[in-house]
Amino acid sequence: MNPSKERQSLWSAMDQPWDMIIVGGGITGAGILRLAGLYGLKALLLEGRDFAFGTSSRSSKLVHGGFRYLRNGQFNVTYESVREREWLLAAAPALVTRLPFLLPVVSNPARKGTPGWQLGLGVWIYDLMGARWDHQHLDSPAFIQQCPSFRTQGLDNGYRYYDAQVDDARLVLRLLHEAVRAGANALNYARVERLLRTADGQVCGVLVRDTSSPAGQTLELHARLVINATGPWGDELRSQVSGEPRLRKLRGSHLVFKQARFPVDQAVTLFHPRDNRAFFVLPWEGTTVAGTTDVDHTHQESWDEEPFAGREEIAYLLEALRYFFPSLDLSENDVLSSFAGLRPIVKQGDMSPSKASRAHSLWQEDGLLTITGGKLTTFRRMARHVLEAARGYLPDMPARPAGELFDPLPQGSPPSWLSPGNYAYLAGRYGADTPAVLAACAGAGGGSVPGLPTRWGELSWAAGCEWAEHLDDLLLRRTRLGLLLPNGGLDCIHAIRLAVQPVTGWHDARWEQEVARYSAIWERFYSPYPAPVGSLTQATRLRSLAAVE
Repeated sequence: MNPSKERQSLWSAMDQPWDMIIVGGGITGAGILRLAGLYGLKALLLEGRDFAFGTSSRSSKLVHGGFRYLRNGQFNVTYESVREREWLLAAAPALVTRLPFLLPVVSNPARKGTPGWQLGLGVWIYDLMGARWDHQHLDSPAFIQQCPSFRTQGLDNGYRYYDAQVDDARLVLRLLHEAVRAGANALNYARVERLLRTADGQVCGVLVRDTSSPAGQTLELHARLVINATGPWGDELRSQVSGEPRLRKLRGSHLVFKQARFPVDQAVTLFHPRDNRAFFVLPWEGTTVAGTTDVDHTHQESWDEEPFAGREEIAYLLEALRYFFPSLDLSENDVLSSFAGLRPIVKQGDMSPSKASRAHSLWQEDGLLTITGGKLTTFRRMARHVLEAARGYLPDMPARPAGELFDPLPQGSPPSWLSPGNYAYLAGRYGADTPAVLAACAGAGGGSVPGLPTRWGELSWAAGCEWAEHLDDLLLRRTRLGLLLPNGGLDCIHAIRLAVQPVTGWHDARWEQEVARYSAIWERFYSPYPAPVGSLTQATRLRSLAAVE
């Protein structure tokens, strides 16, 4: 496959009438596109940056009910999320996997925390909502046996319950692949710059610009319905239909550690000793992730910027980790990488960030349908809500979709060089594309990246078949090597080059530009301590923003 030619082919075929144009290439947009295709609609998804670039590659990697939402009285959100968790475990096996959680009951004389009986009741309710009964009570010695590095001082007892885990970006890409394979269309680096309006003011299409090159073309595209699925940036598109701002951007930041330095083999739900706010520690892809925070995000990024973990947030997380895991003596020098994402929260007065509702909302304004709020876990419900509302614009829609959101996994046995567990890992992420991915892995010798479950062949296949335009697309979203390897993977850039350059056809000058671009992005937004803009050298900033020929 030639990614450049495939992109050009789609651009040349886009100037046609569409039933539905979806703006936003995160989990919400991908879910809507997949469902729209199952309804037989001519649907096109447009993403201004890369697929899963925004919130949907920066989550806590959990498919969960939101145990902390019970404490805030958000029972409907928790129930909906728990039920969707159970559906995803059944519908997307090996991509969404069960994950055990430990919940300690810790006495903190300095601050009154949640009573142990309330935590026990919460676990009981959580299982009841999920129609499961697999939690257990742990006394203090049993808890320490499960998590040896946890503090013993003040540990009264604890619980063990279950949620689920996912690679969020791979979830988005799996849905997009299945949607496109079934006849839908999706294009990244295609920024919607303006809504088109009819004479009576109704939205009837978009003006889109190709942002994959400096001299990108523009097209006016018409559709019977335009969906705004841009998440935290929903108000920006709504402003073109005079929609009053209704969204509150909340930033959630995470820290990534080497698993050998911070060993956990199951997740731990914790309450910060300073303010009793819930956060998690969890094993992920051969590392340990700690997060998330909840702070108002007031910074207005320019097009070349991304959200990143603030210094106060990093200090806040490290403070709690040192408190709960004192024997590890974790410091800022142990942080492997960091990442931050924005949550779209519908404004509810002056409510504190951690108590804001995660329910989704749907607004119809002059023919623009905006879906926002919600969680990664509830994307299917959000997509269904959109398609129900779409009937008012597309009355000829079929009564029901022709199939399920996820195609069945391919049948077959793993090759001799791959264990059944690793085969399931790949099959869950790539679905029907698994045989092609396996062929790419075999061509790369079948080897995996040292210390990680990722295989070099995955990188090669993604470079040729997953719409990647830049090196950061490959290292931060198609694979997660930029988060999982020291120095963002730059220490093994030669091996990455051997996997990527022959497939992309990037000449040597282009490769050097891509490496410089990625280096600046990682330093600025994903390093252990993301640098303020002023601390980057002018040369680095220029390399970051340089147009790639």
